[in-house]
Amino acid sequence: MCALSTRKSSNLRNSSQFLHPQNQGGLINFTHDYTLETQSIDYMKIWHSLLFCCITLATLQAQPDRWQQAAKYTMDIDFDVKKHQFEGKQTLVYTNNSPDTLHRAFYHLYFNAFQPKSMMDVRSQNLKDSDPRVGGRISELEPDEIGYHEINSLTVDGKKATFEVVGTILEVQLPQPILPNSKAVFEMEFESQVPVQIRRSGRDNAEGISYSMAQWYPKMAEYDYQGWHANPYVGREFYGIWGDFDVTIHIDSEYIIGATGYLQNPKEIGHGYTEKAVKVKKGKKLSWHFVAPDVHDFVWGADPEYTHTTYDREDGMVMHFFYQENERTKENWEALPAIMDEAFAFINEHYGQYPYEQYAFIQGGDGGMEYPMATLITGERSLPSLVGVSVHELVHSWYQMLLGTNEALYAWMDEGFTSWASSNVMNHLRREGLIPGEASDNPHLGSYMGYANFSQSGLEEPLITHSDHFNTNSAYGVASYVKGAVFLEQLKYIIGEEAFDQGMLRYFDTWKFKHPNSNDFIRIMEKQSMIELDWYREYWINTTHTIDYGIENVKVDGRTAVAVLNRVGIMPMPLEVEVVLTDGTSRRILVPLRIMRGHKPLNGMELAEDWPWTHPQYELDLGVKAKDIEKVVIDPDFGMADIDRENNTYEMISDE
Repeated sequence: MCALSTRKSSNLRNSSQFLHPQNQGGLINFTHDYTLETQSIDYMKIWHSLLFCCITLATLQAQPDRWQQAAKYTMDIDFDVKKHQFEGKQTLVYTNNSPDTLHRAFYHLYFNAFQPKSMMDVRSQNLKDSDPRVGGRISELEPDEIGYHEINSLTVDGKKATFEVVGTILEVQLPQPILPNSKAVFEMEFESQVPVQIRRSGRDNAEGISYSMAQWYPKMAEYDYQGWHANPYVGREFYGIWGDFDVTIHIDSEYIIGATGYLQNPKEIGHGYTEKAVKVKKGKKLSWHFVAPDVHDFVWGADPEYTHTTYDREDGMVMHFFYQENERTKENWEALPAIMDEAFAFINEHYGQYPYEQYAFIQGGDGGMEYPMATLITGERSLPSLVGVSVHELVHSWYQMLLGTNEALYAWMDEGFTSWASSNVMNHLRREGLIPGEASDNPHLGSYMGYANFSQSGLEEPLITHSDHFNTNSAYGVASYVKGAVFLEQLKYIIGEEAFDQGMLRYFDTWKFKHPNSNDFIRIMEKQSMIELDWYREYWINTTHTIDYGIENVKVDGRTAVAVLNRVGIMPMPLEVEVVLTDGTSRRILVPLRIMRGHKPLNGMELAEDWPWTHPQYELDLGVKAKDIEKVVIDPDFGMADIDRENNTYEMISDE
């Protein structure tokens, strides 16, 4: 039995379970106890060639996919709750696993966005549909309300580095290059001020939570096969380096912290982290020591009025809950643990096994935002709303926190995949009677309809648009959350449910703890289904072309009826066509696309000749007499995001 308790399992997982993917192997160290000094130069060339081939082969075997950088942060933070400021010391061991020599580096300084006339401030005020949480609020901040990071010193391998703060980016000229396959140690001292809560991070949010500490530290920008990703922060998405965090926070003893990572000193802290209460002198600072392995960010929330409870799952994983207990929260937050236990079980089964030993639901922030091993969510909600935001942010532990896509470039793989999976989880919870409402046969119908409506608004932009550069918030939202979700459900329609479900698990197992892109995902699905899918990615992601198929006519051709099908929209798709007969039975016919070079399992359907995408019209032999047909329907199960379903059905007219 799982039980609600007030204790925590604080054991750090075996370190061998948290090896970085890039460190699980590497070059073989060849040693030999003889010399080749007496050999001829030709033999030496042969030996070197063989050695090079062996090293290359070993490298390929040990690292079958792309290289990625690694970071190990050690931070010590001294927090002043009266001034809302803190002093920090940061040591960053940076591993350059790339084949490139690095001459400079970049840090994100997110707090600097919360200053009048920052890029985030100006961008918000010039959007047609600015986020109401932001609007022009940044422009009105007083000096003691803004956010900032001041860098007091920075050395690299003990040598002073030249740097310049440019908005939310710290530009660093390295005193000496960082060579391929080598490490460098960055040591920094800085001072920061926590801004008033506006977006994601800040102090004193609308529900009275003291500190929502997201994007709170100078964070090294990611460098990957596309180069540096030093994008100014304007309020959208994030991208970080896989690594380990060792964080110590010194803060007034009355504050309770929920955070990414495992608390290393619970007996010194108490506050719900131990079964027995720990006596702490008021006015004294406590030193909270957290360790988080194999993550790409670190978040924490702090408040003196947090209620901290834990829930032990049967698999040994512990869920933590931090919230202000009052009449608006108590009942729903007490119901939340058992519901999220079932959510965890469903997600683990269908999308991959959660690898960490804990997860924290922390009241804070300005809505809901995902982080490794934790989320910040506003907590004064109805139970369905509280569960909804908790499920969504939890699912992000799979689609972003473990499958670490560059969400600035592929927001639809982050938010879209999460929205799709969240709909499935919420539907499951309704089916189990854990939340109000009836389960649906198609929990994604709303996403289909939302996309279809927006596609005709004139505001849609391609999914390949960088998150920061969408012209409207609505275009970003629909593209990332809605069209991204439709991408997955529609893919299931294309390749079949079994291949899709297996492909999702294969994608997780192959790319967890890495940075997959859209091609990586599509290639997994191609391998699983044995269907070519490049066309689907190119149309759906790179364009705003729409799907629209219609039935022009059903005519008699010899003894059987023939349906004349039109591709009205530009985007081609395979079709399921249902023939409903007058005797109450029906037939289902599959029309593949020729460029698929295959098709999904028929599962009782009849297979028609494939449709070349170049042909706007297709004649489908229905195999029955016209007089026996009641109607013909394209896509009767709503598997396609067809923007006009009025022309999908052809009703036969009786002669009587």
